[in-house]
Amino acid sequence: MTTQPDAQVSLAPTALSGVAFTKGHGTGNDFVLVTDPDGELEIGPDAVRTICDRHRGIGADGLIRAIRSRHLPEGRVLLQSDPSAEWFMDYRNSDGSLSEMCGNGVRVFVHLLVSAGLLSLAEGATASIATRGGIKLVERSADGYSVDMGPWEFIFPDAAASRATDSLVEADGLEVPRPALSISMGNPHTVVALAEPAELDAALLFTAPVVDPTPVDGTNVEFVVPYDPLVHDGVGRVRMRVHERGVGETLSCGTGACAAAAATRFWAGAEAPLTWRVEVPGGVVGVRFHAGPDGREHVSLSGPAVLVATGTLL
Repeated sequence: MTTQPDAQVSLAPTALSGVAFTKGHGTGNDFVLVTDPDGELEIGPDAVRTICDRHRGIGADGLIRAIRSRHLPEGRVLLQSDPSAEWFMDYRNSDGSLSEMCGNGVRVFVHLLVSAGLLSLAEGATASIATRGGIKLVERSADGYSVDMGPWEFIFPDAAASRATDSLVEADGLEVPRPALSISMGNPHTVVALAEPAELDAALLFTAPVVDPTPVDGTNVEFVVPYDPLVHDGVGRVRMRVHERGVGETLSCGTGACAAAAATRFWAGAEAPLTWRVEVPGGVVGVRFHAGPDGREHVSLSGPAVLVATGTLL
């Protein structure tokens, strides 16, 4: 459903008053998006918090600004390695903090650019998108978009290699701390394996889980339950819930789904498949491991992108 183009949303006055916006989501992970090609907008944390507030604002897990890469220092650096990365996904969590990347967000971001005529991308074609987590290659498919999220790696490699876990996580609703594995997808994640669906359902993720040790920039925390059997028709299957730093529990997290698949695959051993199906409260995303152009193992994330409304901020 799409509102009329001149729909207006009244908020407390912000620096973004009068700015057009679009609301979109990827498997329920939702965003307010604004286009600012020439970098003319001043977007502060207070404005982001007001707009993303689900009771007093539009409501979203984060705010994404579409800006040409040349107008940001980080974007100009990335243009040196890939001059085709015209657009930068300037992403902020709902608390106003900057974030490196969002796997669901980048799909919605590209869909916005395509829908607005700012990017030409035919089915099967690929676009380079600049983010604070580096350049991401996004391919358009018949039912959504697939994103090469780049390489994954252990945040605490020595501990992970020796023990298969590197930290302990406490969360409301779980009786005892659980061992976990911390994985970077360009942003930090800590993955906790649970034994059964009832444990996953019991976790209370209104407040942030306590992670020890905590990665230096904080961490997103994923709780996963493998299906039994884990692999069906060559595809690994897990269920996941996530607490995103700076946001809280969300219906989906793209980089989190990649981290959850990477951790589960590591725990499953050498015979684990390369393709995974990750079920989140907001739907299903696909994760695939493959050789990257840099010689490292990359992770691709696929799923839908939906634009649901447009309007103007008052």
